[in-house]
Amino acid sequence: MARTRDTDACPGALQTHRAADGDLARVRLPAGMLTAEQMEAIATAALDLAAPALELTSRGNVQIRGIRDVAELGRRLTEAGLLPSPDREKIRNIVASPLSGRQGGLLDVRAMVHALDDALQQDPTLTELPGRFLFGIDDGRGDIAGLGADVAVCAVDGDTVALVLSGTDTGVRVLAGDAVETLLAVARRFVSVRGKAWRIKELTTPGVVVDGFGATAPPGRTWPARTRPPVGWLTQDDGRITLGAAVPLGVLEAELARYLAAVQAPLVITPWRSVLIADLDDGVADAALRVLAPLGFVFDEASPWLSVSACTGRPGCAHALADVRADAAAALTDSAALDDAVPRHRHFVGCDRACGSPADADVLIATGDGYQPRRAHP
Repeated sequence: MARTRDTDACPGALQTHRAADGDLARVRLPAGMLTAEQMEAIATAALDLAAPALELTSRGNVQIRGIRDVAELGRRLTEAGLLPSPDREKIRNIVASPLSGRQGGLLDVRAMVHALDDALQQDPTLTELPGRFLFGIDDGRGDIAGLGADVAVCAVDGDTVALVLSGTDTGVRVLAGDAVETLLAVARRFVSVRGKAWRIKELTTPGVVVDGFGATAPPGRTWPARTRPPVGWLTQDDGRITLGAAVPLGVLEAELARYLAAVQAPLVITPWRSVLIADLDDGVADAALRVLAPLGFVFDEASPWLSVSACTGRPGCAHALADVRADAAAALTDSAALDDAVPRHRHFVGCDRACGSPADADVLIATGDGYQPRRAHP
């Protein structure tokens, strides 16, 4: 169903949202990729200008809350290279396989991410994309294809990708070298037909955006939605190490973010609210692990923190009926809920808007008198 509101209120780094705890900025990080210097800039800005914590989002972005000087924040982010096109920064919504080019996958999609991001900053048609429209690029391992991006490509071999709409294979196959232009073509069609729709699935006939593309494979395949991040000591294909660090409830204290920056390695924020610290030599990885684990970063695949998440809740959100993060943390002591070897993911939300809900999770909605379960994704 199409939205009834004409204006796109999705926050950016410059057009902030007025939340209950002050202005909120969302910093888009295409495919979650950023340098150590950029992480240092974000963390320092939060410490100097806002609440001293960062929120990692389900799109691999970073939110800063309680901002006291929006203009200065924008200046610092621009200086750090995080707002290369300030008038289009809200449309840089790209998720991609976080380990691509380092471990596994059928092809390295990092160049695709950069090419797509560059095109989004230059194509005049795409300025009309809503801030919620999401691109996905899956290197064939199936971690991104099931996240329900508006339009995505998923590698089927080293040379070919499948075109995916809202998590469903269209049957269209294109060469990997044509993947970015195909994504852009679908986005342009969406702009031309969207009306008040913000997402492709809200169109009356979503398939109109791929009319004439020519399916050459059976359509309809879907991928399971993943809810657990890659964590721990991850050996890359080149022998170096990536450390996968989950962040409980996606709340990263700004001072701890500076510890990540101090490792001086490439970083990736994943769609599961975790951080990858990449391209490390064994000695550096071992030292970083010894420092970061006692600070609260989760490197254990068996940790119950990997099976719970939450929206902002009280006091940050005026719509919330509960302090959902506190309730989610308390729920980890419910041993009955953790009997399964791999418990179902539980996502606690403060109202029925269910912000940030994983596609395959038990969504628990605050009612003001406990929580009401809901299985379906909003």
